[in-house]
Amino acid sequence: MQASVATLLDRAIAAVAPRAGVKRLLARQAFAGLAKRAYDGAATGRRTDGWRSTGASADAEIASAGAVLRNRMRDLVRNNPHAAKAVSAWVSNIVGSGICPRAASGDEALDKRINDLFAEWSKICDADGRSDFYGLTTLAVSGMVEAGDIFARRRIRRASDGLPVPLQIQLNEADHLDESKIDGRPDGSRTVRGIEYDPLGRRVAYWLFPDHPGDIAVPLSRGYASVRVPADGVVHLFKRDRVQQRGVPWGAPVMRALRDLDDWTNAELVRKKTEACLVGIVTGGDDADQGVAPSVVDADGKTIEQFEPGLIAYARGGKDIKFNQPAATAGVSEWLRAQLHIIAAGFRIPYELLTGDLSQVNYSSIRAGIVEFRRIVEAIQWQIVIPVFCQPIWDWFTEAAYIAGLVPAPRIAVTWSPPRFEYMNPLDDARADLMMLRMGATSLPRVIGRQGEDVDDILAEIAATNAKLDALGIVLDSDPRKVTQQGLYQKDPANENAPKPGPANN
Repeated sequence: MQASVATLLDRAIAAVAPRAGVKRLLARQAFAGLAKRAYDGAATGRRTDGWRSTGASADAEIASAGAVLRNRMRDLVRNNPHAAKAVSAWVSNIVGSGICPRAASGDEALDKRINDLFAEWSKICDADGRSDFYGLTTLAVSGMVEAGDIFARRRIRRASDGLPVPLQIQLNEADHLDESKIDGRPDGSRTVRGIEYDPLGRRVAYWLFPDHPGDIAVPLSRGYASVRVPADGVVHLFKRDRVQQRGVPWGAPVMRALRDLDDWTNAELVRKKTEACLVGIVTGGDDADQGVAPSVVDADGKTIEQFEPGLIAYARGGKDIKFNQPAATAGVSEWLRAQLHIIAAGFRIPYELLTGDLSQVNYSSIRAGIVEFRRIVEAIQWQIVIPVFCQPIWDWFTEAAYIAGLVPAPRIAVTWSPPRFEYMNPLDDARADLMMLRMGATSLPRVIGRQGEDVDDILAEIAATNAKLDALGIVLDSDPRKVTQQGLYQKDPANENAPKPGPANN
């Protein structure tokens, strides 16, 4: 490698300084200096000794470390409060109360029928019978964040099962994929760690275990043999950080930091408990009584081998007592806060969401942090969760409904409404929305959609409410059809000469 670099260097020098001599020597020194100063991160020397890096593909790295990362991350989520909080914060912000679909075929009657059918099917769509569609979405995103990826399988049911739509969804954890399945075929198709590809590199099947390989209650008749499942019946949800075929836990960058923080916290707690156990030691005995190796006993004369709360120890021949004074530990809170900042950065969530500590923020700083986090959440919603998980399940639903004769087409257009983000300052944000509407910079459906509500439902509800108010002859101060923003009656364009009433009644 060094010879090839030197050859390239000589060619570059010959191009800029063809004649030998001082100019060529200076050119060599200049090129050598540029090579040294190119990237400090690629420099070798004392400061970078022990920095090991590889040029392996993402799949090769995940294959060697994926299982260990999953197991360790799950252990952290079970036992570490900060890891559990980080996963919970991601799931609650991405999914919240649910990412809601609304049919958008253009036929209002058909859309209402499909939406009602989906609402009914959603209640029984879980093959395990434990949740609805929104609960499945929450569990799927939780599995993606915690373990790196998760699989959703399409389960076709019989018409005799009595389901609104003969379809259910079953979630399988990442461990269900049989990574021992590896082969290649002459036509270029291959199976790589449980995922089967055609000659063009498209996924055609997954090799999945029917039961979790770590389960102790696997039926003996089935054993641990994996089965081939066509790719069109599987949704594989994971986040791609590189060109990769599997995901990794989102907390992978800070797993060691979380474990070290746990160890430090436990060590500090044990030290404090030990100091608090020992109240005092009775000392000051005669030299003849103390001996060469003085023993320490309790009030009953038993040799002390462990510390207990409220312990008073007696040195041999002791006559005077010295009380223990536990040492104060300075800077613990600052050090702990710094470590939690590192962990929050590794999980890519604001420190305040990870810890609930709002003592170091003001309105401007927390708003800036939350706004940036919301951008990340929206990107994950619209680039990963909705197209990779929600949309395929909607397509399965409409296809199964079409086969059952419940809808006129196997594919029905749909719009998705993620959960709304709470206003940081409700009054100011509402005024901003109103100004944007009045100046034509946005539309009412967009404003309503940001609240996580269905536009058609809200507008229908407003129309029904207005009709009822008109029938009863009630005019509210909040009715923009009849009352201005300042609380005055609007002009009636149908009767310009009518007497103008006074201020509207609140």
